[in-house]
Amino acid sequence: MSATPQKNRVPRRVLAATAGLVTVGALVAAMPAGAHDKGHGHGHHASGTVDVQLLSFNDLHGNLEPPAGSAGTVSETQPDGTVKSVPAGGVEYLATSLRTARKGHPYSVTAAGGDMVGASPLLSGLFHDEPTIEALNGLDLDVTAVGNHEFDEGATELGRLQNGGCHPVEGCYEKGKKFKGADFPYLAANVTSEKTGKPILKPYTVWKKNGVKIGFIGVTLEGTPNIVTANGVKGLKFHDEIETVNKYAKELDRQGVKSIVALIHEGGAPASTSYNYDCDSPGAGDGISGPIVDIAKGITPKVDALVTGHTHQAYVCTVPDPSGNPRMVTSASSFGKLYTDTTLTYDRRTKDIVRTSVKSATSANHVVSRDQAKATDMTALIARWNTLAAPIAGRPQGYISADINGRGSTAPEKPLGNLIADAQLEGLAPADKGGAVVAFMNPGGIRADLVYTASGSEGDGVVTYGEAFTVQPFTNMMNVVDLTGAQLVTALQQQVSGSNEASPKILQVSKGLTYTLDMTKSGADRVVADTIRLNGEAIDPAKTYRVAMNEFLAGGGDGFAALGQGTNKLVGASDLDLFNSYLAAHSTASAPLAPPATDRITIVQ
Repeated sequence: MSATPQKNRVPRRVLAATAGLVTVGALVAAMPAGAHDKGHGHGHHASGTVDVQLLSFNDLHGNLEPPAGSAGTVSETQPDGTVKSVPAGGVEYLATSLRTARKGHPYSVTAAGGDMVGASPLLSGLFHDEPTIEALNGLDLDVTAVGNHEFDEGATELGRLQNGGCHPVEGCYEKGKKFKGADFPYLAANVTSEKTGKPILKPYTVWKKNGVKIGFIGVTLEGTPNIVTANGVKGLKFHDEIETVNKYAKELDRQGVKSIVALIHEGGAPASTSYNYDCDSPGAGDGISGPIVDIAKGITPKVDALVTGHTHQAYVCTVPDPSGNPRMVTSASSFGKLYTDTTLTYDRRTKDIVRTSVKSATSANHVVSRDQAKATDMTALIARWNTLAAPIAGRPQGYISADINGRGSTAPEKPLGNLIADAQLEGLAPADKGGAVVAFMNPGGIRADLVYTASGSEGDGVVTYGEAFTVQPFTNMMNVVDLTGAQLVTALQQQVSGSNEASPKILQVSKGLTYTLDMTKSGADRVVADTIRLNGEAIDPAKTYRVAMNEFLAGGGDGFAALGQGTNKLVGASDLDLFNSYLAAHSTASAPLAPPATDRITIVQ
């Protein structure tokens, strides 16, 4: 496995590399012997225990600048029960938040739960996320798990982000400067090479100081191949999260490492979207559901805390471990809008984190507010890369009359989803471009909103190339394929059945396709088959239809096996090119594009 050299790590950084909640305790334990009696005010207990601070976040997705519109807010429940939307995020503020939080905590480690890069806005995505790795180095990130998006460009590119070196095709972006890579370890315990059977990156890292040892194990979700393009996961195997963490926890335990934190890129859904919701009310973990609950219940008690991600939710919960003891499970929303501050108590005698009562670990999510000072080093970093990106980023593509919500819309049918699907259909409908009669867009591929307020000097209502890229950053090539009417109906049913039953993935559809979604029913029956119409006509199961979609969906991604059965494939332009062409064709400064109506899917609740 390609172990990353630690490059003269300062002890605090190394410590962080073990970043797990547990780590926090361990970190504390790591204090130099003399630190206890120097009156630091933190971390000293007469009983021989030490407090360690673990700071964590997840799913940054290259959002260096504050995310625009609803994507840049968090929900906060007020004392009177009302919910307020608070602007948050941006690495200039995240850096300040983390640096402020560390003050007075000589033993502090910073860990992340994956998806630091990938699906990034233009400022980072245009440069293959080198700006984000540089920012994370500056934030003093100590360790992160890999997420599914770390594989968007394949294992070789992930290795370059870890180890450095200029891009194999585009070379170095700044004259005389070679990209150095991440000075923190990316952990990928459950991702192995098909050829060697060994992990492609370090499975874990151990922080050691003054007799204190803390282990961090990092895994991504086992289902990564279902949500990443085939090229991104070529030659790789993804293994069960619980089995992998338990295997390496045992290995660490045998090495005498008793304090262990797991960094897991998989998550859950709290009952409330407010970051300050108590998901342990009324009982431990009562207010959270989703894959992380069963994972947490299955991971060995040797692991002391779980830092999680992937679902972009905010929660601080205790979920009992297999022996019934409370254990912290946390997630800090996404895009750098929150960070979690956890204090863990490390026992010098047992070398383990004390978890006898919930009170022994305190944890809370904090808003990365935009009313604090900006970190000047991050401001300079953003300005430097923005200068390089400006010639491309600022080009106007079209005009809108109001916000067109995509990522920020909680409805199954999103205005921006309709716009994207219409753009794909229009671009691929001509006979020589594929002859498409309908287009499907996966909701997870819509990464932002189109926001009316200007992001720079372009003026309100102007959609720039950078803004369009932020909505569709994958640059997926479009495919047009033959599907039978029966396969089309099955694909619509797969939105709400099989792997998508518990958490439906509602495809965004082009104009002309209409149907009813009855959420009072279960499984495939939620799609009312006899209501499906294309341009007013019922779908004929035996007829062949030309269907447009991106290459991810055409590969059966997101649980849409039926879409992967297409034949007579024609590869068209990229999704972003079609989107920009549509904006140019349908809007001018004097006649901007209005948000499309959302009247294609009738929802019965």
